Amino acid sequence: MAERILLVEDDRRVRRATALALADEGYEVLEAPDGEAGLSMIAEHRPDLIVLDVMLPGLDGFELAREIRRSSDVPIIFLTAKTDTVDVVVGLESGGDDYLTKPFAVRELIARVRALLRRFRAEPRAARVRIGDVEIDGAGGVVRKAGQQVALTKTEFKLLRTLAERPNQVHSREALLENVWGYDYLGDSRIVDVHIRRLRAKIETNASNPTLVQTVRGLGYKVSTEP
Repeated sequence: MAERILLVEDDRRVRRATALALADEGYEVLEAPDGEAGLSMIAEHRPDLIVLDVMLPGLDGFELAREIRRSSDVPIIFLTAKTDTVDVVVGLESGGDDYLTKPFAVRELIARVRALLRRFRAEPRAARVRIGDVEIDGAGGVVRKAGQQVALTKTEFKLLRTLAERPNQVHSREALLENVWGYDYLGDSRIVDVHIRRLRAKIETNASNPTLVQTVRGLGYKVSTEP
């Protein structure tokens, strides 16, 4: 069965051209012209991936992503006409897994779609990893803190698992991009920093003073087993 992609884009010409290109790659493509229509289609059709424009009439892309994240970890790629760091960060912190800046090459979008779907199709490893009061269940794709399940996106889960499988080892941003986003990832390292902040907000007792996922200045990040 073809994987299903929902494309939420208010510019009809961009939407149709992008949908046709994705369909040519064998994907089933659903189209929505605005956020409200996109939200309805998500509930009805349960897409495997969402390509989401930021500047939408009514419910904008950021708001739609936050609403999606209330109940789903479906991968989201943002399309944004803005290159400002703040806008990129807001998009990622609202739940995006990746982003592309307009105007974009369709081939690049297809490469990002393939990479995300390939990563999320991969079978989770069966090992359980415990760091402090945080337990990572690789088989179930579940994280628990002090026995309570924590709602992570698939990207956040893979990022935490990658760090936790080698505790106390420093992972550079470049290494995390390769291991979590894929060797063929074409974006920049800001995406790592934003996902680390999102992860800390969910699993750290005090996200402003993290003790589990630590920053090693000038080098990268590590999961620490030290009290």
